[in-house]
Amino acid sequence: MTRVLVLQGPNLNMLGTREPEIYGRQTLDEIHAMIAAHAAVLGLTVAFFQSNHEGALIDRIQTRDYDASVVNGAGLTHTSVALRDALLAVDRPFWEVHLSDPWKRDAFRQVNFLHDIATESIVGQGARGYLLALDAIAARFGAGPGDHA
Repeated sequence: MTRVLVLQGPNLNMLGTREPEIYGRQTLDEIHAMIAAHAAVLGLTVAFFQSNHEGALIDRIQTRDYDASVVNGAGLTHTSVALRDALLAVDRPFWEVHLSDPWKRDAFRQVNFLHDIATESIVGQGARGYLLALDAIAARFGAGPGDHA
């Protein structure tokens, strides 16, 4: 069974109350429940990790106990060469997801240290972006409904 790490960056623990006009009203726990249900249908195993600390995110990436990851680097997307280097170092494909579309927001969000190394970037789709990433992972790794190999 394909193992997927869903990595959530700083402040995503505040979803549901943090700028709901931008990020929506779903909490991170609600989004994770939705991801887990969709992953089960696709025959994927998921593990979740959220931290407000760059080093904790990097340590989790470096465990290498997953086949692919879905990464929402949040604000670190725009600032962290270290996060980029960790994702490159582990040699695992990852799908970058952002609830909003950073390209249509503040000028400083135009800097993205992950976009060019991600297998795919899914932005501006809200929580549905995570499900689209899982669909792409399932397609790449040959998983699908009823496939529990």
